[in-house]
Amino acid sequence: MTDQPDAPSAPQLYLIAPVGADPDAFGPRLAEVLERYQVACVRIPGAGDEARLGRMADVVRDIAHAHDVAVVIEDHIQIAQNHGLDGVHLTTGAKQVRYARRELGDDAIVGAFSAASRHDGMSAAEAGADYVSFGPVGPTGLGTGEEAPMDIFAWWSEMIEVPVVAEGGLDAVLIGKLAPITDFFAIGPEIWAKDDPMDALSHLWRQDK
Repeated sequence: MTDQPDAPSAPQLYLIAPVGADPDAFGPRLAEVLERYQVACVRIPGAGDEARLGRMADVVRDIAHAHDVAVVIEDHIQIAQNHGLDGVHLTTGAKQVRYARRELGDDAIVGAFSAASRHDGMSAAEAGADYVSFGPVGPTGLGTGEEAPMDIFAWWSEMIEVPVVAEGGLDAVLIGKLAPITDFFAIGPEIWAKDDPMDALSHLWRQDK
């Protein structure tokens, strides 16, 4: 999930799996999304018992890797190691970035959620994070619920080379506004809570394969 210097500026889709999903039920839904959309990364939420998370990791890894898509899991460094995932997404910001890097190696993806804090984002980037995510950008319960302002993305895209992810409460209007100043959009609850997730995604994301 690193942008090349001459890469197109169009942001990429970063998919968040539904919290607590049954791995066998989610697998076909994930495969359908990856068949239709160019996805940069799939994130597995870290809630739940480790046995279920391990099963989810195996299902998501097999499907995603068949489409050349990276997979990260929230916070569970050992599960990432044991199940051949590409890295971790740290919900605690910069606190464990260096530890995760030591444990997973230089080639792993280490991302950090920094809520609405420039300072935390900069600390994570300086510690070696491959990307930093800010959010929520719209009304949602992500983190403390404090919304990350538009100007944090504008400032980051101008001043910091580490890719930035926007997440939480996304809609088509916000995606349009943030597209010029964001590298990735992390979309998950916005579609999985709907009766037809594929239809919901089609209204948010129009960059079909």
